[in-house]
Amino acid sequence: MDTLIAIIIIFGVLVAVHEWGHLYFAKKAGILCREFAIGFGPKIFSTKRNETVYTIRLLPLGGFVRMAGEDPEAVQIRPGYEVGLVFNLENKVRQIIVNNKSKHPEAKVVSVERIDLERRLQIEAYTDEDEGLQTFKVDDKCDVIVDEKAEQIAPLDRQYGSKKPWQKAVAIFAGPFMNFALAFVILVTFGLTSGVPQDDAKLGEFTEESPAREAGLEEGDEVRAIEGQEVSSWDEMTTAIREHPNEEITFEVVRNGETLTIPVETNSRYDEMAEQEVGIIGVASVMAHSPLEAVQYGASQVYQVSMLIFDVLGMIVTGEFSLDYLSGPVGIYNYTGEAASLGMAVLIQWAAMLSVNLGIVNLLPLPALDGGRLLFIFAEAVRGKPIDPQKEGMIHFIGFALLFLLMLVVTWNDINKFFM
Repeated sequence: MDTLIAIIIIFGVLVAVHEWGHLYFAKKAGILCREFAIGFGPKIFSTKRNETVYTIRLLPLGGFVRMAGEDPEAVQIRPGYEVGLVFNLENKVRQIIVNNKSKHPEAKVVSVERIDLERRLQIEAYTDEDEGLQTFKVDDKCDVIVDEKAEQIAPLDRQYGSKKPWQKAVAIFAGPFMNFALAFVILVTFGLTSGVPQDDAKLGEFTEESPAREAGLEEGDEVRAIEGQEVSSWDEMTTAIREHPNEEITFEVVRNGETLTIPVETNSRYDEMAEQEVGIIGVASVMAHSPLEAVQYGASQVYQVSMLIFDVLGMIVTGEFSLDYLSGPVGIYNYTGEAASLGMAVLIQWAAMLSVNLGIVNLLPLPALDGGRLLFIFAEAVRGKPIDPQKEGMIHFIGFALLFLLMLVVTWNDINKFFM
């Protein structure tokens, strides 16, 4: 249950921040954003604020921002339709009632001859008063109401497709960028509150029932060697310890200028990533509390995690790639559970790593991902005109289907690991 709660919170935050990036910069560009959604499938919660409907959906597998102009309008009003018109104080149409007109006695019923809700914002129609063809100006924030549900019209200048390539690119790139920014903020905050881990081979705080403490090691001890192997950094020390699960190993430490030799009986835990038991002694590194070091730590960790992910992606080109390098929902659930079991500090750093991963994966130049959309925007900038929206939509649909298939394969591979 703790792992499930951690997953819901972490992914909820990562997806919300990612989609908020799209939403914020799309609105800054003047694009009408119809919906900000966390999850897919049926709605379980919705509320509307400032033209946008905010929803939480049943399947927590991502999210989206629905921008006007990306898809055809849900309601197409054609010549010959009878609709009801409700006017504002400026005598402009503020509501178009498509059906259930009897529920809106204040509406003026007309028969549409011509209608333009994108450029001219006007309706030419005949009324029951036999006044001939009348022209009605439409408010640029007019709602079209179908089955008592309102959806705001999108004049051409409020549509995604009408914006310049650089404005589209900023709105699309903002999502992945916010994931990098979130990871940086998480790590800097961690560094400010808990301290920045130092790479010195010195012992910091001990956990409860720590094998190191039981053996006689003390906080501040400087480790010089393990099993006769010299160590000069925290990474070298932990690597040496991991190689000896459930074994007695000898530490050579310096304490108050005196060199001591202390045997320690290690414990073990199963490392999901390494797929093997590794040794632990229940001790943390020394932490430094410095705002400057916290900022440097946040930047360096984001960079290092990014390079690690790029190294894995590079294996696709070299042919060294394996499905075992990928994780679906099941694998991520397991890793999150492992991180949670090691404490809040590890879980927070794991969340930052997931945020970086989400940002990089979304920037891959694949259809249905933000990177694929940026590729189409680049092509538009080079050609001087956009790709046919129907063709682009079909490519994204096929890309989404293939990515979904890949996720199923990866998930099946994660499940099979339990029985290997």
